[in-house]
Amino acid sequence: MIPAVHRLQRYILGQLAGPFVFFLLSLTGVIWLTQSLRFVDLIINKGLSAAYFAQLTLLILPSVLTIILPIALFAAVLYVYHSLDGDSEIVVMRASGLGNFALARPALVLAAAVTLFGYFLSLYMMPTGQRAFKDMKTSLRTNLSYVLLQEGTFNTIGDSLTVYIRARQSGGEMLGILVHDSRDRQRPVTMIAEKGAMVRTAAGPRFIMINGNRQQIDHAAGQLSLLQFNRYALDLSQFVQPDGDRWLEPGERYLHELFWPGSNADDLANATRLWAEGHDRLASPLYSLAFALIALTAVLAGDFNRRGRPWRIVLAVFCIGLMRAVGLGLIGLSARVPALIPLLYLNIVLVMAICVFALTRGRFWRRRRPVWRHPRADQYQGPLA
Repeated sequence: MIPAVHRLQRYILGQLAGPFVFFLLSLTGVIWLTQSLRFVDLIINKGLSAAYFAQLTLLILPSVLTIILPIALFAAVLYVYHSLDGDSEIVVMRASGLGNFALARPALVLAAAVTLFGYFLSLYMMPTGQRAFKDMKTSLRTNLSYVLLQEGTFNTIGDSLTVYIRARQSGGEMLGILVHDSRDRQRPVTMIAEKGAMVRTAAGPRFIMINGNRQQIDHAAGQLSLLQFNRYALDLSQFVQPDGDRWLEPGERYLHELFWPGSNADDLANATRLWAEGHDRLASPLYSLAFALIALTAVLAGDFNRRGRPWRIVLAVFCIGLMRAVGLGLIGLSARVPALIPLLYLNIVLVMAICVFALTRGRFWRRRRPVWRHPRADQYQGPLA
């Protein structure tokens, strides 16, 4: 009997693998595509390379997977067990001696593996990806040639610098440059150059211009000075934020940085927000186990009625939606009221306990209708007696 049970469980696990991968790839592709559309403008209008765009969008993938994994697992478990029950395979397996937990074991094994992978994503991959993503966005923001300088238009940087470029080459070189610098209102400067490029230095970004002239008007003296140059560097460091001044947001921090933040003013002001994020990192992978148990309960628990099957599926989908919405709401509430942090775990553990109770009993709380027996049935002495 034991080898037969193991074969049936391996069969169910094999049935789960394909749909789980399918739902995971499908949902991840859709959400990843919607998120990556935010950066399409960087390619079309800003001249960002496709490789840089791909790297940016891949860095958000761990954050997407932490949300998608439990949903894909729920969809796979519900689909496979619903199909097995519709084909009466569950009935045959029950007849061979498998109880609810023996039938649920393959799904729970897969859910445990997904939960462990979810912890890897939540505790390491997600903060690593978010930190690299924010660093790249900051670097891109400081690279004014990509962010602010569009060819064929007058680009305003701040409120005192206007730059015009006729064309931009693929390597970052710009042609036909006109710069008007009015940071000194009494002595505005206009520069015209044949070509140039934006470069980053240790002291900040510099706009290097080649083969041009510099015209400066001194309003106080009423004079115009003209300077021809072969190479001229314009300092633009005041228009960008230094890299070292960026505060690490909760999504970029590892677990120890969330529970034990620094002593600077920003960390102290956001301490409760960081703690709530840390507890959510510990609780969110458990959604995989909870969602799998909800799907199993919808199919295996209770006396199954084919006419009630669609309602069970609808109820299961409603439960995971409500459970996830409550979890997201508790993150914001617990950031303001730290006493609510235990509810992040209770929201998951309570649902799991209810599902385990339902699977253990084999039915929901419901009184069975008594079977009617004829009052003289025990006295009947027929040919089958």
